[in-house]
Amino acid sequence: MSIALTFVLVAVTLGGYAYWRSLDGNIPRVAVDPGRTRPPETGALNVLLVGSDSREGDNKKYGAKSQGLGERTDTIMMLHISPNRDKATMMSFPRDTMVMIPQCRSRTGAVLAGGLRQINSAFNDGGINCTVATLESLTNIKINHIVKVDFTGFKGIVDALGGIEICLPKAVDDPKAKLQLSAGKHVVSGEQALGYVRTRYTLGDGSDLGRIQRQQVFLNKVLAKVTDGGLLTDPIKLKGFLEAATKAVTLDDDLTLSRMLEIGDSVKGLTAKELKGVTVPVEAYPVDKNRVQLKQPDARNFFEAVRSDVEVTPTTAAVKPKVANDQVRVQVLNGTAEAGKAALVADELADQGFVVVQVGNAASAATTSIRYAKKDADNGIAYGDAVAARLSKDKRTPEAGKVAPVNPKPYAGKAATRTPGGPIIQLVIGADWPGVRVVSAIPDSLKDKVVDSTTNPCM
Repeated sequence: MSIALTFVLVAVTLGGYAYWRSLDGNIPRVAVDPGRTRPPETGALNVLLVGSDSREGDNKKYGAKSQGLGERTDTIMMLHISPNRDKATMMSFPRDTMVMIPQCRSRTGAVLAGGLRQINSAFNDGGINCTVATLESLTNIKINHIVKVDFTGFKGIVDALGGIEICLPKAVDDPKAKLQLSAGKHVVSGEQALGYVRTRYTLGDGSDLGRIQRQQVFLNKVLAKVTDGGLLTDPIKLKGFLEAATKAVTLDDDLTLSRMLEIGDSVKGLTAKELKGVTVPVEAYPVDKNRVQLKQPDARNFFEAVRSDVEVTPTTAAVKPKVANDQVRVQVLNGTAEAGKAALVADELADQGFVVVQVGNAASAATTSIRYAKKDADNGIAYGDAVAARLSKDKRTPEAGKVAPVNPKPYAGKAATRTPGGPIIQLVIGADWPGVRVVSAIPDSLKDKVVDSTTNPCM
């Protein structure tokens, strides 16, 4: 996804529209149609990133002749960017995970029966559409776009970036991955980088899970070099990177130039520091020790938390000071034509710990707003943000100045256990009311496995 985001940044900053269009035309694209009812849109941006293990063409040297039959997803990741575009979670799915693959169509159009199979076989059996259908059925998260990269494309991208720094806890000699390096730090070329993210038995615990964490660290470093490493200000390096990247990826039909420009504008404040990587919760598959299965209920809880845009934070991360829900007093006003709307929303907020003090009506409002009194300018935004964080879709910025309530009445619903002394936040429900998000939590078992820009790269 860092590749697609770089395309966007270039198109926005260079103004070289004609040049960009010529490169855009080089990118192969694929239609995405899972052929089934899909999860609802939530305002989030979800991108499926697959690393193809095809041994066709220039990729033949990375496997035996027998491996050249078909194409599987060697790497499966889903990037979830929150509706307000302020945080990103990269979910990795171990390729050896046994899952229920839904009925799909083969690459030739034949109907394929669903069943319990290894997750990466979905791509071999039914291509990208079967992979999308499988992940959407597992997570109930709608995939908006896809990015596919193969071995040769991966090498070209890393070469164009001038290499990526890695760190090895011990010397590695892995003929299968074509990797031979001493312990310590190295700037690896494309060939070495491919070996680094592919090697399995010579680093870590020898499992696919250890390799996934290493891939997440590497991807974070790629994104950091793309966004923070001066690439966008070096025309020669930039040109080389773009030419390599356009030859390296396959995108979906809907990820057009105009769509990338739209995405670029919405995520321009997002950097590698906001990217958190995590492997979905799995456990041993009892039938085959070489396979894993989703660990329940942790996996369900994790997917629900991602859908609800709960931030994935490592246990070592410093906790940002936030105003707790039970510290915030709220006045809920209905600016729509739907009678009783304020009371319904007030109940939802009270269930999440907010101290609702009044409900009432307001003048007709096209948009939902969160307001604080001008006299509370010092802390009104902080308290208003607590309410904004619980609304679905785009984040609302608290505004100074309240509207006049109509027939305000004391809230008669769930009583608060305490009465805080902070400012009273006014929530005006407009015609575009996005709804209140359900509170979910990231399973504690995942928090010590989160990968971000602060993760020790020597793994």
